[in-house]
Amino acid sequence: MRFRPLLAALSLLLGLVPAAAAPVIHAHPALWHVKGPEGEVYLFGSIHLLPDNIEWHTPAINAAIGKANVFVFEVSMDEKAQTEIRKLVAQMGLLAPGQSLREMLQPSARADFDAAIETAHLPPDVVDHEKPWLVSLQLLVAEGTAKQYSADAGVDHAVMTIAAKAQKPMRFFETIEQQIRLLAGSDDKLQLEEFQADLKDYQKGDDDLGPMVAAWSQGKADKLAALMNSELAAEPEMKKALLTDRNQRWALQIQTMLREKRAFFITVGAGHLAGPDGVPALLRKAGYRVEGP
Repeated sequence: MRFRPLLAALSLLLGLVPAAAAPVIHAHPALWHVKGPEGEVYLFGSIHLLPDNIEWHTPAINAAIGKANVFVFEVSMDEKAQTEIRKLVAQMGLLAPGQSLREMLQPSARADFDAAIETAHLPPDVVDHEKPWLVSLQLLVAEGTAKQYSADAGVDHAVMTIAAKAQKPMRFFETIEQQIRLLAGSDDKLQLEEFQADLKDYQKGDDDLGPMVAAWSQGKADKLAALMNSELAAEPEMKKALLTDRNQRWALQIQTMLREKRAFFITVGAGHLAGPDGVPALLRKAGYRVEGP
C-alpha cells in the first residue's frame, strides 16, 4: 500500500495493540557517530513498529544513550501532541458533510472496500465519512496488528521512555502538522485512485515489513536502503517528499547541533539513515567524519 513508507507516523496517529509474546530475538542495528566542531551526534535508525520480542539494546547503543545530553526525534508523541493530532485529523481527514467514501469509489471497488473494512473490524458508518488517506492508515494498522507488530515495541517509544525517565531534554525535527500534511497529501483524486488500487491487495500479500525489520536487525543499512527504494521506485515525487527533502533539512539541523557542546542521540526512521541520500551520507558530503556502516 502506498502509505507503508509512512509507518513512522502510524505510531503517532493511530497506535497498535500490544504484540503477542514470543521468543526473544537479539538484534544488532546500525549506529553512526559524528564529531563536530564542538559537539557530537549519535544517529540511530528506528523501526517504528516492531514485534515485542526483539531486543536491540547492544552495549554500543546503551553507551551512546548513557552519554547523551539531548535526545532528538522526528516529532513529539506526548499528550499535547496527541491532542493536536486529533484536531488536525478532524480538519484534514474527514469528507465534506453529505459525502460518502463508498459512493465515491468505482462500483467494481466497493466489494473490495466492504471486505477490507470487515476484515479490519473498522466501523463502516465512521469510515464512510473519512478521506482515503485516513482509511488507508487504519487498514495498515489493522494489518500490522494481525501480524503482531506494535508501536509500543517500536524504537521511538522505547528511547523516548528512557529520555523521559532520565529527565533529559528532547528536540524534534518536525511539527505534528508537518507530518499530518505529509500523510494527507494534496491531490484528492489521486488519493482515491491509489486507495482503490490498494484495496485489491489488502492482506493478500506477504509481510512487507518483515524484510525491513530483518535488514535493520542485522545492521544492513544498504539492504534497508534497497528495500525502501523499491517501495518508492514507482513514485519519485513521494520519495522526494518523504525521504530526500526531509533528509536534507535534518542534515542541516544536525550540522547546527554539532556546533553545540553537547552529545545528541538522534532517533529517526531507519530509512532516513540508509543509502546515498541518507543523513549519514549527506553529513559525509558536507565534510564531517561519520563513523558507522
